[in-house]
Formats: sequence, structure tokens, C-alpha cells
Amino acid sequence: MLTNASFDYAVLRVVPRVERQEFINIGVIVFCLEHRFLEAKVEVDEARLRALWPGLDVDLVRRHAESVAKICAGDETAGPIASLSQRERFHWLISPRSTVMQTSPVHTGVCTQCKGIVDRLFRQLVSSEQDAG
Repeated sequence: MLTNASFDYAVLRVVPRVERQEFINIGVIVFCLEHRFLEAKVEVDEARLRALWPGLDVDLVRRHAESVAKICAGDETAGPIASLSQRERFHWLISPRSTVMQTSPVHTGVCTQCKGIVDRLFRQLVSSEQDAG
């Protein structure tokens, strides 16, 4: 029998000029303790970023975004943070920052399984192709 479990998620954002508080969503991070699940999906849309901020170092943004996914996966090439527990990695990733890469406030949902949640949230909150259903 499948039972409900809560999950937390945050949106990964690029905030090139912090003082303007403008941002573009580039990914989602999802954590579910009950299912031992931590995953991120990121996509850096260079054209969209350059349209708003022509001088932005998109390669640097891309490297940081990829490191978020590696940290979630526990990839040892992501450095010592990747060796922490899933809960510790999630909380480290979502901690408030005043940098170009930031996360939204954390939101909570309920699921019976984690499969598909990351893709659904990514379509709804990041992708230019909105989820029809």
C-alpha cells in the first residue's frame, strides 16, 4: 500500500543584479526524507539570460547549476558538500544567499512516490513549455 509522504522543493534562480531583485528560474531541487530522495533538474537558457543581462557570465552560471545537480546526486566530484547526508545537502543548497545563484523559499507538497515530481515541477516553474495538465 502506498502512503503519503511530504516533500520539500525550492526553485533555483539566477539573480544577476541582486539589488534589482530580478531573476530567471533555471531549476528545481526536490527533497523527500521518507523516500530518501534528493534530486535537482537544471537548464540554463543562455538566450533568455543574455536578453536580460548581456554581460552575464553564462558559462559560470552553467557550472554552478551543474554543481547543484551533482551535489544532490552525491557526486564526489562536487566537493565535500556532496558527501553530507541528503538532508544536510538540501539545507545547504537552499540556505539564503546574496549571490547570482539563489533559491526560492521552500515549498511543501505531498506524494506517494517521487518519480515524476522533479519533471512536473520543472515544467510548471522553469520551462518555457508549460504543463498542460
